[in-house]
Amino acid sequence: MGVASDERQQLCDLFERLGPDAPTLCDGWNTKDLAVHLVVRERRPDAVAGKFVKALADRSERIQSELRALSWPELIDQIRQGPPKWNPLGFSGVDEAVNAAEFYVHHEDVRRAQPDWQPRPSDPEREDALWKSLTRVAKMFYGRSPVGVVLRRADGTEIAAKRGPRTVRIIGEPSELILHAFSRRAAKVIFEGNDADVLAVEDLRRSF
Repeated sequence: MGVASDERQQLCDLFERLGPDAPTLCDGWNTKDLAVHLVVRERRPDAVAGKFVKALADRSERIQSELRALSWPELIDQIRQGPPKWNPLGFSGVDEAVNAAEFYVHHEDVRRAQPDWQPRPSDPEREDALWKSLTRVAKMFYGRSPVGVVLRRADGTEIAAKRGPRTVRIIGEPSELILHAFSRRAAKVIFEGNDADVLAVEDLRRSF
């Protein structure tokens, strides 16, 4: 078991408790929309291609409609099972590297959209796994920033996400920093830098 697997199972447990119509932090998506997205991502790459290849758009719509027609327990079960054997994400090392952040963020998308949500107790294993994820994706997420961006965790460790003549530091636990990188407004982070530069970084995140 790892962080990716733990977050997957906890998200599925939450799906079961809340049902298919609960809100999420993903604009315009309820829990069923999010569940369909997760199944498509791991099991139906032909549907993903429809987002980028116009000729496959109708096929993508049909596949998503078929998944929406599944019962809620069936849809959750497909997520619980994880990627099929032909998908490289099915290998534990790849799953942990790619899915720790994906499933953590989507778990929080559901948790934090509920009116009674509370922060989870800190988990060193989860924080370290998400920090590793940040080292791989920070430059991709902040590379278009007009100013420098540094991500700093509580122990002072930093990631230079973008170098520039002026720097904005974004400070928080890795779990909150990854939410900010994924443009989640619910992220609990602190900014260091002049107001105009901080606003520029925030505008960049909102554009994703």
